[in-house]
Amino acid sequence: KKARAAIVDIESRGKRPVIVGGTGLYIKSILDELNFPDTDPLVRQSLEIELERIGLNAMFERLEKLDPAAAIAIDRANARRVIRALEVIEITGKPFTANLPREESTRYPDARQFGLVMDRESLDVRISARVDRMWEQGFVAEVQSLLAAGITDARTAQLALGYSQIIAFLQGRMTEEQAREDTKRATRQYARRQETWFSRDARITWISPVQERFETVLNHLEKIN
Repeated sequence: KKARAAIVDIESRGKRPVIVGGTGLYIKSILDELNFPDTDPLVRQSLEIELERIGLNAMFERLEKLDPAAAIAIDRANARRVIRALEVIEITGKPFTANLPREESTRYPDARQFGLVMDRESLDVRISARVDRMWEQGFVAEVQSLLAAGITDARTAQLALGYSQIIAFLQGRMTEEQAREDTKRATRQYARRQETWFSRDARITWISPVQERFETVLNHLEKIN
């Protein structure tokens, strides 16, 4: 709502709003009509307790039965997303995928989307360097302070990238170096899933590293002026 209000304000002043960054779902939540319900604490808690009791594989198998299309799209190792899909199904009584936006439901049909493509090797190098910087800037101390404050008590909070690995290190279930390397591995996997998510959207114009990126975007925008 705040993003859309900002768009209205910018356009009212005769300017063109530019949205940069965010995951695929964040971008879609601005451009398209999402019908996801708010989280229900009781439903979420019940599902998280069940996750602890019967395990992720059994929860994923339930999702496969209730919404096969969602099961194809969701990583079976991603407990947070599996739980959220099951939560939406229980709250709405409809498949999780029924709540996903359709391209024809966009609020901004004239919007232009651009995605930057990077070769896999270069992307992996950047991910590794980013995780190393997070460690150097006190990531472990941050997680320790959050644990002390009880912020990470929730099951889904403990599954966040990097946090779950550091918690495992602090609990003696892996070494610090293993936690760092596993964070890099998990982040690479997350990047692959984001690529898959964005690749489904035919509205995105992809720009490769060999192109002059800024000039390419300007050329596309000039064609619609």
